[in-house]
Amino acid sequence: MTNPVLPKPKESDIQRAILELLAYRRIFAVRVNVGMVPTGAAGKSAWRKSTMKGMADIIGVLPGGRFLAIEVKAPGGKATAEQQEFLDAVNKAGGAAFVARSTREVEAYLRELA
Repeated sequence: MTNPVLPKPKESDIQRAILELLAYRRIFAVRVNVGMVPTGAAGKSAWRKSTMKGMADIIGVLPGGRFLAIEVKAPGGKATAEQQEFLDAVNKAGGAAFVARSTREVEAYLRELA
């Protein structure tokens, strides 16, 4: 008998699960959508980035006021150089920032902060 190959979880599913975990733990957090937004006046086409390059997928505030940034990746995924620079800047400024591939990783990180 062969074992079925389970599909890798999608990044969007992992993000949703992490947001649910944070809400359960009463940690304020939101998903940051990266993309372009229209800024032009009627009849003119102009677009602007909606966030800075490398911004984390989830941002929030931990109990006590510490800034939280989580870059979500599918298993095996790695942060880009810009994403890592953002995480490093948040950590250097006193926030809590990391890459997570599962809710278990988020739980482990939050336990380390306690």
